[in-house]
Amino acid sequence: MDKKIVIEDIQIEDLLERSEIDLNDNKVKDDILGKVVLVTGAGGSIGSELCMQIASFNPKLLLMLDIYENTLYELDIELRRKYPMLELKSIIASVRDSKRINEIFEEFKPNLVFHAAAHKHVPLMEISPIEAIKNNVFGTYNVAKAADKFGTQKFVLVSTDKAVNPTSIMGATKRICEMIIQMMNSSSMTNYVAVRFGNVLGSHGSVIPIFKKQIKEGGPVTVTHKDVTRYFMTIPEAVGLILKANTFALGGEIFVLDMGKQIRIYDLAVNMIKLCGYEPDKDIKIEFTGLRPGEKLYEELLVNEEGLSKTLHEKIMVTKIMDFDPKLVKEELEKLKELITSEEKVSKEDIKRIIKEIVPTYIECGTN
Repeated sequence: MDKKIVIEDIQIEDLLERSEIDLNDNKVKDDILGKVVLVTGAGGSIGSELCMQIASFNPKLLLMLDIYENTLYELDIELRRKYPMLELKSIIASVRDSKRINEIFEEFKPNLVFHAAAHKHVPLMEISPIEAIKNNVFGTYNVAKAADKFGTQKFVLVSTDKAVNPTSIMGATKRICEMIIQMMNSSSMTNYVAVRFGNVLGSHGSVIPIFKKQIKEGGPVTVTHKDVTRYFMTIPEAVGLILKANTFALGGEIFVLDMGKQIRIYDLAVNMIKLCGYEPDKDIKIEFTGLRPGEKLYEELLVNEEGLSKTLHEKIMVTKIMDFDPKLVKEELEKLKELITSEEKVSKEDIKRIIKEIVPTYIECGTN
């Protein structure tokens, strides 16, 4: 192949099929100014951009927490270079470790918590469901309880459209996370809210970096199914939505960004190949690999019982339906914890049975 691939020149915004939404304003800055702010999952794509934006708003102290040291270390160096006056602490810790999380909250007493730590890859969590439950469900529960115990003002959970009528373990665990923050909100002085994302263009493991690598190597570009569609947003939009949710939070809400129409992944692949100056299926082949375990053809932003209301921003919608009994959810969480900490071997069927009890809208892929 003698054409020069200019894959690095492709701008994420060129693939969005809509105008990027600006979500920053002075109110967002005012809500961060002078606060102690904790970001979990700080080394990830969303967490690191979130920390970068928070740092520019002059918090009293920025706490960056992650279990993976390499990306956190790189972020720490970059922030100290860009903001030499910033009070910053990078903390290696697991959200699974409730004792460690409580120690951190007791020492620093964060005013605001942005909880982005999670396992997110659907096929991997189908293989390791207990890890998804430990990290997503009980990691969230640990941080949420610490926020209540140590007087955090606001807690923002980063969730996903895969939590809606989930067909995957990952999606179901994130729906349970949403239920946890609404359950906590019903009995706490802390305001707990959630933000639902579509797929984030350019984030670690998303289709854009994968397609870029495949095109650079001359193909093939792999797509699971010709008709699979997803909602997409950019990393700045995702972070803007998180920060806006913090501003709008009264407690118990789930915020959703109007991301326009879903985009066909196949069309995304075709557009990327063309933007590089190649012809799809002639210069660069597109191969269909089949839907992976837990994957849907399309995503949803709301469950049937939920209704949307407008916020002060025309592109942000909010729902505040809590159609479950917090007491029952708490009991089911205890059963789930007992199951995954049992010394006896636990079957995936047992795990899915309890998940189904907590999340009635969960339908195992292949049974719907």
